[in-house]
Amino acid sequence: MKKTSTRLADGRELIYYDLSDDTVRDAADRRPLDATVTSSEIRRDPLMGDSVAIASHRQGRTYHPPADQCPLCPSVGDRLSEIPDSSYDVVVFENRFPSLAGDSGRCEVVCFTSDHDASFAGLSERQARLVLDAWTDRTAELSHLPSVEQVFCFENRGAEIGVTLQHPHGQIYAYPFTTPRTALMLRQVAAHKEATGGENLFDAVLERELAGERVVLESEHWAAFVPYAAHWPYEVHLYPKRRVPDLLALDEAARTEFPRVYLELLRRFDRIFDGRDGGKEGAGEPPTPYIAAWHQAPFGALEDFDGVTRDDFALHLELFTIRRTSGKLKFLAGSESGMNVFINDVPPERAAERLREVASS
Repeated sequence: MKKTSTRLADGRELIYYDLSDDTVRDAADRRPLDATVTSSEIRRDPLMGDSVAIASHRQGRTYHPPADQCPLCPSVGDRLSEIPDSSYDVVVFENRFPSLAGDSGRCEVVCFTSDHDASFAGLSERQARLVLDAWTDRTAELSHLPSVEQVFCFENRGAEIGVTLQHPHGQIYAYPFTTPRTALMLRQVAAHKEATGGENLFDAVLERELAGERVVLESEHWAAFVPYAAHWPYEVHLYPKRRVPDLLALDEAARTEFPRVYLELLRRFDRIFDGRDGGKEGAGEPPTPYIAAWHQAPFGALEDFDGVTRDDFALHLELFTIRRTSGKLKFLAGSESGMNVFINDVPPERAAERLREVASS
């Protein structure tokens, strides 16, 4: 991998990650951009104890542009975009409309490929490995910023999820606090550690799932399963078998195997509803909308979690779709949005069975 860092016309950082070591990246951003102005503010909810980002400047962000005006495609001729060069492998740049900025953290965009009509599932294993390397590099770099406590790499895919740019891309949020979801996990880890005399909760969960009926696929270094209490209709958790706190700690064997495993998972998600490979849903369904989310240990101090350290946390990826059946979505209505109590219409055992049924030949 070759890494080249440069600046856009308004001062934002852009980094090229290239498969070839002899690639030259010297194209300048020719757009007449003013300096980026953001108004991100973190406010703490006194009743819930969590934090909310207030970012009014995002009201003006790019919204469903036509394909020939996509800001994530390469710049060609007089058609200028966020990426100055005429081609790229993987690109990461500071979001022009960030939810978090300055002392409130940082937001970045990760473009997986220059092909506007592609998807992550359509990448080669070599390309997917480059994305993994970019995620890892950005996690390392962002963790050193004084305002950053947790780094979150994720992909939103599909208009149903709320994606406003159709080019295959993900995002990285660098939070100035430990997120509420992670804090809940850490409290559970602490309670389990105390109750069992030191057993790790993540290890116990993985051992139980591997012995059960909800395993979707398993390789030498990775395991994917539908969790016992899945919140979403089709939800898969992907764990490295050797517990590590973050992407930086993955060994080379796990890194090498990851692209094959992850691409297979994504391709199965695309087969759930489209009738291929013996599928039982209607043909012609649009690509499955999903969220893919990496959970990494915070980089800040963990004094609030009763003896838990970063090494007690387990890196894992959660992949889920809001589609519950062909043509129907799972909405977060009263119970979910009002009380945070999820109601899942698809039994996790059936979801796992379905994801095994659509395995590629």
